[in-house]
Amino acid sequence: MSETQDCELSEEEISEFETRKRYIDEKLRDAGWVENHDWIDEYELEGMPNVSNVGYADYVLFKDDGYPLAVVEAKRTSKDPSAGRHQAKLYADLLEKKFHKRPVIFLTNGFETRILDDRNYQERKVWGIYCKRDLEKLFNLSANREKNLSDATIKDGISDRYYQKGAIKAVCSAFEKKQRKALLVMATGSGKTRTIISLVDVMLRKGWVRNVLFLADRTSLVSQAADNFTKLLPSLSTTNLCKNNCDTHARCVLSTYQTMINLIDDVREKDNTRTFSNGHFDLIIVDEAHRSIYNKYREIFDYFDGLLVGLTATPKDDIDKNTYEVFNLEKGIPTYGYELAQAVSDGFLVDYRSVEVETKFLDRGVVYVDLTPEEKDEYEELFINDEVLPEKIESQKINKWLFNRDTVVRVLDTLMRMGLKIKDGSVLGKTIIFARNHEHAEFIREVFNEQYPSHLDECQVIDNYYSYADNMIDKFKDPESTVRIAVSVDMMDTGIDVPDILNLVFFKPVYSKSKFWQMIGRGTRLCPGLIDGEDKDCFYIFDFCRNFEFFRVNPKGISVKEQDTIQGRIFTVKALVACKLQELGFRSEPYISFRKDIVADLKKKIDELNKDNFAVIQHLRAVEHYSRPEVLDSLTLEDVAEMEAELSHLILPYDDDPGAIRMDALMLMIERGYITDSPKKMLFKKVRHWADALSKQMVIPDVADRRETIEYVLRDGYLENGDLETYERIRVDLRDIMKYIPSKVKSSKKTNFIDEILSIDINPSELTDEGLSSYRERAEHYIRTHEDEDVIKKLKTNVPLDDGDVEKLQEILWSEVGTIDDYQAEYGNKPLALFIREITGLDMNAAKKTFSKYLDESRLDDKQIHFVNQIIEYVVRNGAISDLSVLTESPFTNYGTIPELFSDMSIWSGIRSAIKDINSNAGIN
Repeated sequence: MSETQDCELSEEEISEFETRKRYIDEKLRDAGWVENHDWIDEYELEGMPNVSNVGYADYVLFKDDGYPLAVVEAKRTSKDPSAGRHQAKLYADLLEKKFHKRPVIFLTNGFETRILDDRNYQERKVWGIYCKRDLEKLFNLSANREKNLSDATIKDGISDRYYQKGAIKAVCSAFEKKQRKALLVMATGSGKTRTIISLVDVMLRKGWVRNVLFLADRTSLVSQAADNFTKLLPSLSTTNLCKNNCDTHARCVLSTYQTMINLIDDVREKDNTRTFSNGHFDLIIVDEAHRSIYNKYREIFDYFDGLLVGLTATPKDDIDKNTYEVFNLEKGIPTYGYELAQAVSDGFLVDYRSVEVETKFLDRGVVYVDLTPEEKDEYEELFINDEVLPEKIESQKINKWLFNRDTVVRVLDTLMRMGLKIKDGSVLGKTIIFARNHEHAEFIREVFNEQYPSHLDECQVIDNYYSYADNMIDKFKDPESTVRIAVSVDMMDTGIDVPDILNLVFFKPVYSKSKFWQMIGRGTRLCPGLIDGEDKDCFYIFDFCRNFEFFRVNPKGISVKEQDTIQGRIFTVKALVACKLQELGFRSEPYISFRKDIVADLKKKIDELNKDNFAVIQHLRAVEHYSRPEVLDSLTLEDVAEMEAELSHLILPYDDDPGAIRMDALMLMIERGYITDSPKKMLFKKVRHWADALSKQMVIPDVADRRETIEYVLRDGYLENGDLETYERIRVDLRDIMKYIPSKVKSSKKTNFIDEILSIDINPSELTDEGLSSYRERAEHYIRTHEDEDVIKKLKTNVPLDDGDVEKLQEILWSEVGTIDDYQAEYGNKPLALFIREITGLDMNAAKKTFSKYLDESRLDDKQIHFVNQIIEYVVRNGAISDLSVLTESPFTNYGTIPELFSDMSIWSGIRSAIKDINSNAGIN
């Protein structure tokens, strides 16, 4: 290694070098590199700025033709990889001078690896060194891609709406500025999939990407996207990993997150490499991108090193700050936003009305004293085995385990009476009922069939309990199908495209704002001629669980925090206890033995980790570090925090009874409280609760053998006055008999108490124009919706503007819509006329009129006419040709360059003059 060239090293430092080399060599072999063939270590280079004029690159990776692809600078495991940045750049300079190609730079310390492709992007952390195939692809893309990505022609056959094109151009612009992540906020039904397919098409044609990965959280969404890719980009080889046809050579791969995580960890036996290398995908598309997805499946995003585009239908102000941080964006400012209010205003989506229904039981619960004498008898019979008759069943328990028939009857009656209908009001429009759980869904279907026997098979349950659920969804989608009502448990909350839907029924509470809007989005799609020849112009949302009211009070909803695993929590608490037991007051027995046992268990759990597992590899430095006995023997609070962050989520489950593990966790928390002098009375109450439950199982010999401990626990003050030995004895004595505590899982109960509709309120939608919060969005929306105004119409039809027109534009865009500072912050010094023309494009008739002389001249041959038509098509889409260099690229050059096409330069001079006229009227001098 180059660090060894100029100094003597200690045995410890030599050991560190050997450790680092071993890890790097293993990573290179794992990536398919062949030692002494594909890579050379200690590669000598002349020209270094040192006394000897010689340097030694730690590793240089070569193509088969002998040209260097990458230089790897390796630092000690204890050093930050970035320490070698300048040194590696010097090596890269010398290699570029020698071979006339600049290699990519990798900086590593064996545990962490960073890539520096300094001609394209900033330095960034990557999972590991690229394989040869991926490096060659990186070089090819870098050499061949066209710089003007955002000027690409967008195919109307894939995405023809202005906001879809705006989204594509916004992403392209971000990538041109060397950003690697983009977030699109687009209302459900506005065509996110079409937009992203069009983006893929543009980036493929411009040579920016070769391999694409599309990720979603459900199989049905992956299949739906795969069908669209196949239909709209038939020339692109596509594979759906959720089916049994995994084609790893396909250019476009679609998968669920979990399927991809499993594949990342899969190492092929034939060549000992992973199914997909970390540099395989150049573009990664994430459906419904939220921080929770990123956290849950972060291994995918840590592993693959591609450009990242996130899609979401959640209103941008409701997206949490952490999600914006994932995409390196300011909160509330996505790369591009097009929300439901704007889509409804533009006529691309339909609005809703909320029918908010209050029923007695769903709102107030079932109260015993309010029941009739007959119902009280039924209630008492229902709870005959309970020790105490409950005074009421809370409303949140209804449809969770208590299913009341009359409540369902009233919900269905409201839907059947008030729901939007087709065929002269004789047939209920397609409807989704969002049920709370599978049993609730089945109960709804059962009651529907009883109440409406002439409508058998019109109501079907669609959830994951059934095989071929996707086939059931397809039947529901079919406009001619007899299935009119889909009772869904989670499966149809998001991503399902059924334009015929006229009614949504919220028969469960929803607390996530993002999910709430996704569910609403099931009904927003246009459907021409649906209602007796008339277009669908709205849909109904029947809310029986106060969801709209909840979000009025809690605009952001409630985020469900991802729960740590119990083994992870135990591991973290043990690390903290081991740290605290090092203090002066605990350097005697029994604390010394207690700490020794805890440290032994910590080491055992770390040693169990599979170092070939992808998730473990991500944290290998911490795994190696904390597996060392000397480190565990001297822990700091900083160590404990790092162990929690790096290792706790990797810890494997304990192979033991769940009750025993819960007792271990609880008593460990109490022991921690004792050591840190912060006892928790709530924890003592929990132990007594379990001891009381065990005291009722004394007929079991194993429990009877622990009678003394159980009785001690139940004594007043025993736990509060206990010490470490006391708590440890309780844990050991009770953990193995926890399995005898009867399960408290509430069995479901069905009733038929008379419910009551208390109120029905029909409200207009609560959509606002909050989505137009940035200057860019306000300005572009104004222009889109005012194209008939004289000054904007002049620009679109290539009519010159006078001074009054310019002043009017300035007043609108620099006073009404925003300020001149707002404009310049977004668009710099771009002329106002050009800004508007780029949005509206140029009128086709105006463009043809400008070039009519050349189209009409019989002396132009077919190739020249093709060239002129390409110009017309370009200015119609883009408004002008601000950079004439585009004329030297495809499709303009498909039949030859300008000198080749126009030997008579007078013709070209005339065409150039027409272009200048179009540009001049757009403010380009």
